[in-house]
Amino acid sequence: MDRAILHCDLNSFYASVEELYHPETRGLPIAVGGDVDKRHGIILARNQLAKKFGVQTAETIWQAKLKCPNLILYPPNYERYMLFSKRTREIFHCYTDLIEPFGIDEAWLDVTHSSIYGSGEKIADTIRNRISNELGVTASIGVSFNKVFAKLGSDLRKPNFTTIINKENMAEMVWPLKVENLLYVGKATQRKLNTLGIYTIGDLAHSEPKVLKRLLGKIGEMLWMFANGKDESPVSKYDATEIIKSIGNSVTCYRDLNSDKDLNVVMWVLAESVASRLRDQGLKAKGVAISLRDNELNCFSRQCVVANPINTASELMLNARKLYKDNYFWQKPLRSIGLKSFQLVDSKAATQLSLFTNQQEIDKEYRLEVAMDDIRGRYGFNSVKRASMLLDPALSDFNPKGDHIIFPENFLK
Repeated sequence: MDRAILHCDLNSFYASVEELYHPETRGLPIAVGGDVDKRHGIILARNQLAKKFGVQTAETIWQAKLKCPNLILYPPNYERYMLFSKRTREIFHCYTDLIEPFGIDEAWLDVTHSSIYGSGEKIADTIRNRISNELGVTASIGVSFNKVFAKLGSDLRKPNFTTIINKENMAEMVWPLKVENLLYVGKATQRKLNTLGIYTIGDLAHSEPKVLKRLLGKIGEMLWMFANGKDESPVSKYDATEIIKSIGNSVTCYRDLNSDKDLNVVMWVLAESVASRLRDQGLKAKGVAISLRDNELNCFSRQCVVANPINTASELMLNARKLYKDNYFWQKPLRSIGLKSFQLVDSKAATQLSLFTNQQEIDKEYRLEVAMDDIRGRYGFNSVKRASMLLDPALSDFNPKGDHIIFPENFLK
């Protein structure tokens, strides 16, 4: 028996939720984005009217305003979106417990053994109607025999449609689509595939797997299987423990950074955010990575592995500073920066101490930062700051831990 896999995608999710809370904007182009003045300025979501003006997600707000001067912009309200996401999951749970989130507004459902509620198509239609009637937003749902084609189906017809892709219509519906429509085919992979004359999913399906492996490695074979409908990956159970693979934050600064002094100010804020979140999760990191983007949007990244796992801002900052001082030479000012910790381990796990490590100083710094966590929890992030952050108070005037909801890595898109 073929599986019945659903992929549910809430349409223009952030913008749709904001329309509910701002009914006076119905019938007008709206978008959700960052702070224009502080240059946290990209479009996160837009409604259907904004889409008709050509407004795109991930483009800068000023670009969107050029296309649509009357665009109404709302700041993101993640707590509100999480509430709607939670209520959507509750609807899913009425039909199956095999629910695998793929971002705050998307999820796969395996309803193979839920035939008491009808076919996969009927369950999809029922879920769509309930989301619309109970929550006031709409969803598009793809129904197929595997996860890849179910997601493809939810992307094909929007808003508020159910699309069926089965083994009988697969060649007709899937293969003519551009190859970049396939899950995990990003721009770089698309360009590589295009060099082989592969422009559609059908081209990919009829390619030689060995050639794809030589070009792309193991992912080449995986994409060939996806294109031929051979994805057999299961839908995870919703209450399965999510493994956190990395913890990080990034920020687009309100002005360009022109020196190590500027970079230090912002990096300290990120280091404190990442360290605090590591401690919240009871984790330490064995790896530190930085990402820098200059004012011409060129990206630069470096990473390192540390001798002993860390979870204090001072240790993160020590490694981050070495990475950028050894590798970045200020050919261009910086627009945005990021700091990430990876190779995470339980903070209570035993570690081999080093003769070259002053453990007493590390323990002292840990206690200091825990005390700072407590003060900030009571009185706000800006209630206590390091002196180095005051070199340019405007640069350090953001709270990456409080302003962003960061999910486990496989929960995000």
